[in-house]
Amino acid sequence: MRENKLYANLKKCLFCAPEIPVLGCYVSKSGVRADPEKISSICSWPTPKNQTELRQWLGLANYLHKYTKDYAGLIQPMSSLLKKDVAWNWRPEHQDAFDAVKKSLASAPVLMLPDTSRPFHVVCDASDFAIGCALMQFDAEGRERVVSYQSRQIQPEEKNYPVHDKELLAMRYALIKFRVYLLGEQTFAVYTDHASLRTAMKSPHLSQRMARWLSFFAEYNFVVHYKPGKNNILADALSRRPDYDLRRLTRHQDIPDDDDDDDDCATCVTLGINATVSSPVLPLRHQIADAYEEDAFYAAIIRYLRNPKADTLAKLTRPTRDAITRYDLDGDLLTYAIDTFDTPRVVIPADDDLRARLVHEYHDAPAGGHLAREKTFAALSRDFFWPRMYKWIRKWVRSCEICKRVKPAASKQSPLRPQPIATSAWRSVGMDFNFGLPRDAEGRTGVLVFVDRFSKMVHLAPVAAEVTADESAELFLDLVFRHHGLPESIVSDRDPRFTSAFWTRLFALLGTRLLMSTAAHPETDGQTERVNRVLEDVLRSYATSFASWSSFLPMAEFALNNSTHASTGLTPFFVNNARHPRVPALLAVRSSNAAAVSTLGGGGLAPTSKSAQDSSEPPLPQSAKPST
Repeated sequence: MRENKLYANLKKCLFCAPEIPVLGCYVSKSGVRADPEKISSICSWPTPKNQTELRQWLGLANYLHKYTKDYAGLIQPMSSLLKKDVAWNWRPEHQDAFDAVKKSLASAPVLMLPDTSRPFHVVCDASDFAIGCALMQFDAEGRERVVSYQSRQIQPEEKNYPVHDKELLAMRYALIKFRVYLLGEQTFAVYTDHASLRTAMKSPHLSQRMARWLSFFAEYNFVVHYKPGKNNILADALSRRPDYDLRRLTRHQDIPDDDDDDDDCATCVTLGINATVSSPVLPLRHQIADAYEEDAFYAAIIRYLRNPKADTLAKLTRPTRDAITRYDLDGDLLTYAIDTFDTPRVVIPADDDLRARLVHEYHDAPAGGHLAREKTFAALSRDFFWPRMYKWIRKWVRSCEICKRVKPAASKQSPLRPQPIATSAWRSVGMDFNFGLPRDAEGRTGVLVFVDRFSKMVHLAPVAAEVTADESAELFLDLVFRHHGLPESIVSDRDPRFTSAFWTRLFALLGTRLLMSTAAHPETDGQTERVNRVLEDVLRSYATSFASWSSFLPMAEFALNNSTHASTGLTPFFVNNARHPRVPALLAVRSSNAAAVSTLGGGGLAPTSKSAQDSSEPPLPQSAKPST
């Protein structure tokens, strides 16, 4: 100390003391306890006579809240007296809460000093009026000790959260409060009495609020364990009191449907959450039908359609009455059609969970391919409808974490030399190799790409870097010839595999001309080059490891063929088959006894008998796209 010119005040020094005072508490080898003088001041405080005195007392009590279980729940009745425009009226329940806080602080436990060499674990719980958590460790003797208590009252808007989101809110609150202890590589456990949180990180239908929180949870390495409420006594006490009357809570407050704060994209985050079987979930069709009852707007329309009388029609707004002919019932589902020739779409009520589940299916799921907002909107709006859907999807895609991470920023490309316009499907085919991918389990590092230059349909095959001309010919016959016959021309780059004697002889015998690009313009076949760029983005969004990309190739091919192409306004699948493919989300809303007669779109024939290849108009009218 002398060498560093540090000086100590002997009057403030303690030597060989069993415990020392530090910042309002006493620290010993046993842990940390509250300063007895401060506890005495709180316990001897007289009953407050007005809001000012109550604020003073709560300010002192709040300083020691980490020593008190269920502190937020204990002070909730008194906090209600501090709200704006609330008259002072000290009732028996306020006095009971006042005395309960004093009693809790008088028996405050000795908190354990955090030991970073030992693993931490967290218990958390939520009630209708508070959330609470505790950071805990096992000491050297194997006893479970509390490091810190934390709790708070829920905000008015949070009272409207479903139970699942309240429990997740408590978990998020715990990670924020104990961040300095929990952030790092060491795995810790989180105990909750809500079983579904064990699989929340892998749920295929996340609400927007949950999606935003999951991106926060991705920073931590934890495992969720289910502990029934009767065994989760500590966390249960932190969030609720048995004698608390829920009728004292403020009344339900409506949350605006256009609240932008929750308009975030679901993130495909894989965390160390136990892969346990969650509780049974209602079929999508039943969930949608049940949600109509919670949406006053669509519930009124359904009542009219089931009982089309003048009195039920009069209860609708004038704009709704003018558009009532666009609505219809398909069993227990409400459908909406833009015009007479439009395919009816299933109406989705104002339920964020349902809408997030559907957008996840059409954008984040493997069949969606994390494609751009225009393609996602075109696919989803074929089968479903809700107001401002395009704006909803735009915000979802714009905030998608995976899209931001794997897709490069847009850059200007050199102009491509145009090829002759194809006049029918599979008359002219683009062919190219896309190498440079990570080596998969079978040693393949590339993809052979075939593109129909008319319909834009693609066929993909994983190949090794040493793929031969014979193998390429076999893949061509397997992927293209047996499904579509021979094209009149193949547009390809200049590659030894295509200039080999075998390849040239093969096409000569089949009467096919091989059009080679010029050496100075390797992107002459712009269509195939564009597919290669999109394919790489899609595979990056799928792959959970560098070696797994080839297993997702079939789903990538489906996603590309089911996406609307800007040049045609149609999907390649529709151009080739005159119908849209059936997807899981649409099958999920069909009832088993109505599948054959259902009027729902998707998978059915086009609404017009005109050939898809001769039609210049897409089946989705432009009027279906909501204004933004």
